[in-house]
Amino acid sequence: MKNNPSPTIARALTLALACAALASCATRVANPDDPLESYNRAMFTFNEKVDEAAIQPVAKAYDKVTPLPVRTGVGNFFGNVGDVWIGSNNLLQGKFVDGLSDLLRFAINSTVGILGFFDVASELALPKHDEDFGQTLGRWGVGEGAYFVVPFFGPRTVRDAAVLPIDLYGDDVWGIKDVPTRNSLTALRLVHARANLLGIDKTLEEGTLDKYAYARDFYLQQRRYRVFDGNPPLEEIDFNGARRQQDDADLLAETGAQ
Repeated sequence: MKNNPSPTIARALTLALACAALASCATRVANPDDPLESYNRAMFTFNEKVDEAAIQPVAKAYDKVTPLPVRTGVGNFFGNVGDVWIGSNNLLQGKFVDGLSDLLRFAINSTVGILGFFDVASELALPKHDEDFGQTLGRWGVGEGAYFVVPFFGPRTVRDAAVLPIDLYGDDVWGIKDVPTRNSLTALRLVHARANLLGIDKTLEEGTLDKYAYARDFYLQQRRYRVFDGNPPLEEIDFNGARRQQDDADLLAETGAQ
């Protein structure tokens, strides 16, 4: 007489096999926001190598030898320079109050704030904003497209990468005609920005198994947050993960009930 497994055991085995199959499939599912992942990972690695070899060491030296008040002044100066382009994009988005506020910030900080080294405008309740032409296009309904890592410039979306030349043209530092002055200020801004990120490096290295995926997902979430001024549509910040998990749960429930 044969010993047939009980229905409960058979169902458990079926459910376990279904879980294993779903887990195997999940590892092969591509992120829908990142159809160019192979290229992006390669470029991400390239940018990291450039950073490790050339930018990070200079940023560490800058961080070590530059007094905090000087660093604060440098950051304020470049922030003030950017207010003109930020204000222009706020006006293009129809946010006239914010746009006029940005231009007023520039006027106050450039004069009373001594070329922007002191952020007097923030003390006068004129908040700092963050806008660019990619956000302007997003405001008017232009889709972001796929995630895209730009050589040297890092994470973008296809939309934002396409208008990067426009953002550079609208940037007052890149627009300086004198080449030595422009290059010196550009290098200083790059090193200053990189120095501000030094504390994040160790966190990324120790806190995630896939640094690329973490950086991608964080960038996309933050980018959508900014484009929609802190109120992104729910479907925009759902990387299909919740929907996929629900589909998996429904399939498992159906399999277990059979």
